[in-house]
Amino acid sequence: MSKFEYSEIERQINTVLAHQDKELREINRPDHSEIDARISESEELLKNLEYGDQLASLRTSGLQVPAEQPHKVMVVPSWENLCKEAEAHVGTGHDLEELFTPEELLSNEWAGHQLNYEYNQLYHLDKYDIAICVAAGLLGAAADILLIGIPQKTPEGLKGGTLANFIRDQFDKKFPEEEMEKLANSKVSKVPYDAQDNRNTKIYVDGLSAYYHRLMSLGHDPLLGLIFGVSDILTGRMTTIGRTGKIVSQVMENYADRKESDIFAAIAKQIIHYKSDIITSMGLPAPMMALFNLMQFGSISEEEQTIAEIVQGMYYEGYDFIHFCTLSIPVMIVEVVTRIGYSIKRIKEGHSVKESIPFSTNRDKNPKLTTMLFIGHSAATAVNAGKVFFTKNPMAINYPQWIAFAKYSYQQLKWVILEKPNARDAYVRGIIDEELREVIESVDKTFDDVSADYIVVFE
Repeated sequence: MSKFEYSEIERQINTVLAHQDKELREINRPDHSEIDARISESEELLKNLEYGDQLASLRTSGLQVPAEQPHKVMVVPSWENLCKEAEAHVGTGHDLEELFTPEELLSNEWAGHQLNYEYNQLYHLDKYDIAICVAAGLLGAAADILLIGIPQKTPEGLKGGTLANFIRDQFDKKFPEEEMEKLANSKVSKVPYDAQDNRNTKIYVDGLSAYYHRLMSLGHDPLLGLIFGVSDILTGRMTTIGRTGKIVSQVMENYADRKESDIFAAIAKQIIHYKSDIITSMGLPAPMMALFNLMQFGSISEEEQTIAEIVQGMYYEGYDFIHFCTLSIPVMIVEVVTRIGYSIKRIKEGHSVKESIPFSTNRDKNPKLTTMLFIGHSAATAVNAGKVFFTKNPMAINYPQWIAFAKYSYQQLKWVILEKPNARDAYVRGIIDEELREVIESVDKTFDDVSADYIVVFE
């Protein structure tokens, strides 16, 4: 019984090949060794008889044999006839392995392993690759620990590390408090989803207050607001996720004058409202932070708080959009250092500058880059996990870093499990197909040479 499942056409090919192999083995090839010896003896005799010059002349001029006129006919059988003839002589049920000797099978197996090894080497990280991405991860983690720190409320406002304070100061300069207050009080920034408590709501929203209304209103989310906020402005509604995880979308009748009928006007108002809220003491939350209100599970810390309660506490302590932007800098450091190191190493390996540009994570263009980024962000995330563990403070969580880690973990897992086996198979098959194409071209040329003096008839 064959260990492979062959298709019908593959079984036919195996049968024809087995028949042809048998016929080739049965051909009696004459032994020319004695003829060659006699020719050598004759040449030596002619030299001894002083006919060496004539012999050399014959060798250089050669014998002109008149070409045979193309009067012979070569009949090329059809595939059906070939299959019938092969089945009549060798039967059916042949394996392709029958055509090879044990040594040839071992050689074929070694060639397959060699091709797989060559493919794996394209994505194999050497010690310099690993050093680059690990150094990038540790550098990003060091920036997080030493320059950003953990924000704390002080009489002078929210303060953290040197870099965190610098970024917050830059936001204050870019969006002056007096101008933002004027903007917040103007009609152009008023939106229907900006109720600060339940006095203007029809449906009670648990936890809605001046402190938490931006965390619970999806319109204030820097990402979700571009969908829910614009929609609420167009429909005069407010969409919230309350403290207990209940989703509520309700019409805000008292804020009907804040609606917009034109989508572009709604988008403009949404952006203006973002601007008016960005530097407030309880400002815009981090992107997607409102969704954590749905996570009404967990028993964390001595207070046995749920994940939702932990995130709500983080927001109250100052984990806002500005802090999210600050925490994105270590992530950027990991990205930039890894990509620059990768690019320099590629150039030193002999690749062109164009081929070494590390913008794309397409593995065909930059085979090792995504894996290096995964390792770099894994290192930075591991350090951040240690920071959270030892400080016991959820404010130490680097949210952007964990997002980057999740992204590259998904890409790496998808590559290893799903994409790499198929890509390796395509690589090996491509090389085999190229070699097969060369063999076919050689066979075609040989057939053309042999059939040049024949009239070829196809059945």
